Amino acid sequence: MSDDTAPSQAAPASVPGSEQGGDERREQALAHDDERREQTLTHDRESRYRTRLGRWKYVVAALGTALTLFQLYTALFGTFTSVIQGAVHVGMALSLVYLLYPARRAQAGRPGVPVHDVFLCGLALAANGYIVLDYERLTTRAVVFGFTPFDVAVATVALLLILEATRRCVGLPIVVIALAALAYGYYGQAMPVFSHPGFSFDALVSESVYSSTSVFGTPVQVSSTFIFLFLFFGVVLVRTNIARFFNDLAFGLTGRYTGGTAKAAVVASGLQGMVSGSSVANTVASGSFTIPMMKRAGFRPHVAGAVEATASTGGQLVPPVLGAAVFIMAEYTGVPYNELVLYAVVPAALYYLGVFSGVHFEALRTGVRGTPKEALPRLRDLLGRSYLLAPVVVIIGLLMAGRSPASAALFGILAALLVSVFRADTRLSAVAFARLFEAGARAALPVIAACASAGIIAGTVTRTGLGGKLAGGIVELSGGLFALVLVLTMVACLLLGMGLPTTANYVVTATVAAPVLVQLGVPTVAAHFFVFYFGIVADITPPVCLAAYAGAGLAGANPMRTGLTAFKLAVPAFLVPYVFVLEPQLLLQDPTVAGFTITLVTAVVGIIAVAAGLVGFAQDDGTLPRAALAAGGLAAIHPSPWVSLAGLAVIAAVVVARRFRRGGNGTPLEGVTG
Repeated sequence: MSDDTAPSQAAPASVPGSEQGGDERREQALAHDDERREQTLTHDRESRYRTRLGRWKYVVAALGTALTLFQLYTALFGTFTSVIQGAVHVGMALSLVYLLYPARRAQAGRPGVPVHDVFLCGLALAANGYIVLDYERLTTRAVVFGFTPFDVAVATVALLLILEATRRCVGLPIVVIALAALAYGYYGQAMPVFSHPGFSFDALVSESVYSSTSVFGTPVQVSSTFIFLFLFFGVVLVRTNIARFFNDLAFGLTGRYTGGTAKAAVVASGLQGMVSGSSVANTVASGSFTIPMMKRAGFRPHVAGAVEATASTGGQLVPPVLGAAVFIMAEYTGVPYNELVLYAVVPAALYYLGVFSGVHFEALRTGVRGTPKEALPRLRDLLGRSYLLAPVVVIIGLLMAGRSPASAALFGILAALLVSVFRADTRLSAVAFARLFEAGARAALPVIAACASAGIIAGTVTRTGLGGKLAGGIVELSGGLFALVLVLTMVACLLLGMGLPTTANYVVTATVAAPVLVQLGVPTVAAHFFVFYFGIVADITPPVCLAAYAGAGLAGANPMRTGLTAFKLAVPAFLVPYVFVLEPQLLLQDPTVAGFTITLVTAVVGIIAVAAGLVGFAQDDGTLPRAALAAGGLAAIHPSPWVSLAGLAVIAAVVVARRFRRGGNGTPLEGVTG
C-alpha cells in the first residue's frame, strides 16, 4: 500500500488531445506533481497529510477500507440509529485523521507516526466505541437519571478529539467558532447581548455528544449516509481516469473559439468540480495543466490563475453533488434531494455564463485567439469515449426517477467500475482496486471532521435560541430595509466562508442567516441557495481567497492581483443569488412560462452586459461604454419591469453605437456569441 495516497479525490486534468498515449500523459502528469503538491500544501490544509507512514500504512489501509465498507454496507442494507451510525462514522474517521495528519505542517515529511498520535487514534476509537456499546443507557436512562462522571469525561474527551482533528485537517477558524459556541452555551447568563440561562458543563458536553442534535446531528447524519457515497463516487471517477474525459470533452467543445484554452478550463473545471467538492483542490489539480496552457495562449499570468480559481470554485454549485452540502440542505429545507438538484440547474448555468462571458471579453480585449484544431481532441475519439459519461447519466437518471441519493450513488459507482474495464487507461488493476477503498475514506476525512464540528455549532445555536435572536438583530440593524438585509446576510456568509469549508459553512449560515430571509418572506429554497452560494464564492473573495491564491501560485502571479481578478470575473455571478431571491421563478418556485422566460432572458442579458462592462469588450473600448453596459446590466436584472426595460435600452444603445462606430461591421461587442 503506497504511503502517498492522496486524501483528496481531485485529480490532475489531462492535456488536450486524447490521441496521446497513456505513457506520455502519465509523464506529463508526473512532471507537474511536485508543483501541484507544493501549492496544495500551501493553500489547502486538507492535503497536509503524512506521506511516510512506514508500517502504519497497513493500519491506515485497514481502517480506511473498513470505513468505506461500513458505508457501503449500510447503504445496501440500511443504516443504524443516528447516534450509532454517527459514532462509527466519526470514530473511524478521527482515528485516521490522527494517523495521517500531523499536529503541525512541518511534521508532515517525517517518517512514521508519533506515539502520541497513535494514542489519540486509539482514544478516538475507544470513545466512540463506548457510545456504540452503551448506546441504550446513554440515550435513555442516563438522560432521565443523569450522566455519570465517567460519561461526562468520555464526552469531554470526544469533543476535544473532534476539535483537534478538525484543526489538523480543516483549519483553525471553524474550531474557534465551535469553541465560541460552547462558551456561549456555558456563559449564557453573562452575555451582554443575546443572553440565555446557560447550561452546566456536564449538561453541555453530554448533550453535545450523546444526543442526535449536536455532534451527531444533521451534518454527520447526512455525511454518514449520502455525502460519503458521493465522495467515493468522485474518487472512483478520478482513480479510473474517467474524470479526465471531462477535460478532453471541454477542450474539444470550446478550444477552437476565441480564448479557447480559458473557456475549456472553465468547462473542465466545472465538470470536475461537481464531484471534487473542494475549490482549492480542484484549482490545483486542473490548474496544473490549464494555467500553463492559458499562459502560452497569451493570457496574462494573473488572469490565467483567476480564471481557473473562479471556474473551480463554481464546480461546487453544479448538480448533482453541489459540494456535498446539498444533502444537508435537503434535510434542513424538507425538500427532496432530486428536486433541489433540478432547482440548482439554472443558477449554476447563470454562474458559469458570467464566468464564461468574462473570459470571452478578456480574450477579445487582449487579442487571445483559439487553439489550432489539430492540437485539440478529435471528435471521433471523443464520441468513441462518450460511454464514459454513463456514471453521471445513471446518477442523474435515477435521481430524476425518484430513487434515493444513496441508491443513485451506489449505482453510479457500479456504472463507473463497469465502464472502466473497456479501456486500458481506465481499467483498474487488482492492487489499484484494493487501494480504492482506502482512498475513498481518505477523501472524506476533512468533510467528516468539518461536519462534526459544524454540528457542535448548529446544536448550540438551536438549544440556546441564538438563531432567532441573530435574525432579529440583523433585521433591526438594517432598519427593515430588505435590500440591506440581503447585503448584510451576504457579508456574513462571505466572512464565514473565508475560514470554513463548504459543508461547515452551509451548516452555520443555514442555521443563522437563512432564517432571517425566510422570516422576511423569501421562499425557503431561495433563502438557502442564497447563503449557500455566497459561502462558496468566499473562496475567490479578497482578502482571504484561497482558491485564487492557489491559482496564483501555479501561474507565478501576484496573489492579491489574482484574487482581485477572480473577484472581477465572478462579479456577474455574485448577482445570481440576488436574482433568484428577487425572482424565485429561476429556482422553479411557482413559475409561469411567460414569467420564467422573461426573467431568464433579462438575467442572461444583464449578466453578459455586466461582464462586458467590468472586463472590457475590445482593445479600443472606452470607460463610458463600459460603465453604461455595467449599469444597464444591473438594471436589466432588476425585478421591476420598467427598470429592466430601461437597462435593456441602455445595453441596446451601447451595442448600436458600437456598430455605427465600426461602420456596421462585425457582431455586437465583437462576437458575444463567438
